Amino acid sequence: MNPSQRRGLLGSALLSLLILLIVGAYYLWGEAWQARILYATFVNLLVVVGLQVFMGNANLTSFSHAAFMGIAAYAAAICVTPVAMKAISLPDAPWGLNAFALSPWTSALIALGITGFLGLLTGLFIARLTGVGVTIVSIAILVIVHSIFLHRTDIFKGNQALFGIPKVLDLPQITALVILAIFGARWFRESRFGLQLRACADDEIGARAMGVNVYRTRLVAWVLGTMFFAVAGIAYAFFLGTISARPFYFNFVFLTVAMLILGGLRSVSGAVFGTLLISIGLETIRWLETGPEILGIQLPQMLGLSGLMLGVVIVGVMAFLPSGLMGNREIEDIIRPKRQETP
Repeated sequence: MNPSQRRGLLGSALLSLLILLIVGAYYLWGEAWQARILYATFVNLLVVVGLQVFMGNANLTSFSHAAFMGIAAYAAAICVTPVAMKAISLPDAPWGLNAFALSPWTSALIALGITGFLGLLTGLFIARLTGVGVTIVSIAILVIVHSIFLHRTDIFKGNQALFGIPKVLDLPQITALVILAIFGARWFRESRFGLQLRACADDEIGARAMGVNVYRTRLVAWVLGTMFFAVAGIAYAFFLGTISARPFYFNFVFLTVAMLILGGLRSVSGAVFGTLLISIGLETIRWLETGPEILGIQLPQMLGLSGLMLGVVIVGVMAFLPSGLMGNREIEDIIRPKRQETP
């Protein structure tokens, strides 16, 4: 294990400790309704860490992550929902989709397999593109998948909710998934593929001259990222008990991208900090939207303030802090700075 990988393990352990402290604080002082907010924050964190795997290391902007998350959520939900419930929620489902029910583990594996296959299929094209081409194709993927969700009402219910999904996961399970995701993302960042991918992002011609297979490296990162999104989608479906197409579209895309931009694209620690900061900030803003009374002053209702502030965060960070809060640094670089070599 090289020094970079050892520092990666240290950084992953420190971030995991932070996650455990947050969960511990909830169990000691939190209220029951806050568990739902914390669970949603951790689902977002899975997505943002997955975004960092491809976007952060390849320095290519993608907006398709909500589509892969939705695919996994629907696949797992359809497989695990009891037949009696599917007879009500999916009475016209084709191919016998409403005639069987599988165990949660089997349903999750099927959802991961479907999402991974589609990630590989789309990655064969994405990995050949650069710059704005990746962004445009990723938006096309998002729009296509969302259109299928809306118009194949016999499978996905369109704007209506698919209900009756058993609750399989809770806060302890999502916490374990988040910790595994952090270690996985740091392992990839410090691995040969991660180093090659960042080299391609900084100097693609130079990387090719050094023998780096740019296509293969980007493809690996893209597929790995889709698996993070799949896990987030499965966790989403297995907790809420109901899903619809609406959450898997542009609003969610911009929210998670803003989290990554705030923390720093090139850093797994930045992905974690950005997610936590925006999640806390949004909950505070939603409270302000209701028009609370503060120090005897009755504030007016300010509906839509959360969307406005999210846009302000994106514009402000891009204008004044383009590398995000962490830049290229990880949490261990703050606690134990790298030794500067003397000439």
